[in-house]
Amino acid sequence: MVEARIRVIYGDTDQMGVVYHANYFRYFEFSRMEFFRARGGSYQEMEREGYMLPVAEVSCQYKAPARYDDLLVIRPRVTEVRRASLTFQYEIFRDGNPSTLLCTGHTLHACIGRDGKPRRFPDTFLRLLEQSP
Repeated sequence: MVEARIRVIYGDTDQMGVVYHANYFRYFEFSRMEFFRARGGSYQEMEREGYMLPVAEVSCQYKAPARYDDLLVIRPRVTEVRRASLTFQYEIFRDGNPSTLLCTGHTLHACIGRDGKPRRFPDTFLRLLEQSP
């Protein structure tokens, strides 16, 4: 299991002192980068090979607020891979004893080429997903 850790900076919070809702999508993105890195690859390598993974759908269910200086633990996992799309699920916790579940969510990504048309995932990418972190 991959766990990405990030500390909430002041600029991520709103006037009420909690993490602004859209910043959770940035945390999802950060954890995806760490997911690929933990398996020995990177999203940047895919782009160099001409493949992009734009977000086609996103959802987030908020359970409890994160606040300035909280250490967040994000757990991304791939739950579905299709010919030209994949789905990530996320859980974000506040680190501590006990840890607190802050939100859950998912992103659906299309696999496209530089021309913007759907493409099958390259074999190298599929092998990367099978790697243990």
